[in-house]
This record gives sequence, structure tokens and C-alpha cells, in this order.
Amino acid sequence: MKKTVITYGTFDILHVGHINLLRRARELGDRLVVGLSSDEFNQGKHKSSLLNYENRKAVLESIRWVDEVFPEHNWEQKIGDIKKYGADIFVMGHDWEGKFDFLSEFCRVHYLPRTEDISTTEIKRSLSVVVKDAANERS
Repeated sequence: MKKTVITYGTFDILHVGHINLLRRARELGDRLVVGLSSDEFNQGKHKSSLLNYENRKAVLESIRWVDEVFPEHNWEQKIGDIKKYGADIFVMGHDWEGKFDFLSEFCRVHYLPRTEDISTTEIKRSLSVVVKDAANERS
């Protein structure tokens, strides 16, 4: 029987950490579906993305380990999504460990280790420094 794996994220500024998560999640099953945070959901979480939902979705859909991408509009939709997509395994990075254990009533919950030394937050911080430095050089 085929196993479906489900995961969620914003996936802004795609980097090797995202790729590793998606690859390792897909290795746990036969099909990977990804809930991609909508722009409105990100605003509600006080997060900003450099790329809008449609751009982030197109990038995710081009990754060979991703079989389907759907919008994540709120925290509460996960149980419905697990049922809708027939997910057998829910996967998130280990920085979320314990936060989604309540989903184990509906499928297996698995936390994957994050890739060391890379994060979207750090990339954004570095970009901010580069932009500020460039602006200072022009002044």
C-alpha cells in the first residue's frame, strides 16, 4: 500500500535545508504533499516572504520529491488535510518537536533534524546587512 507523507512550511528563499527536508520526507513514503503557507496566513503569523504564494508554489512544484502543493490558510486545517490527502505520516523539522504530537491520533508524526548552519532567517539577516552596506557605500 502506498504511503502519503504531508508537511508544511513557508519555503521562502529556498535553500539546501528545505531540499533536505523535502527529500527526507519523501523517502518516508511514496507521495509527498506540501501545505504551503498562504501570504495571508504568513501575515497573521507576522512573517514576511520575499516571494508571494504563487512564486513559492511554482518553485516547490518543480522539486522532484514534491507531488502536490496546496495552500495552508490556518493552523487548524491540519487534521482535515491529513484526512483529505490520506496522509500516513506528518513530517516537520525537529525545531517543532512536540508541537504536533496531537496529530498522532490521525497519522504517524515524525520530526526530522534540521540541516546545520542554514536557515531562512539567517539568509534574510545576511541580505539585510548586504543591502545596508550597499546603501552606506552609496551615501
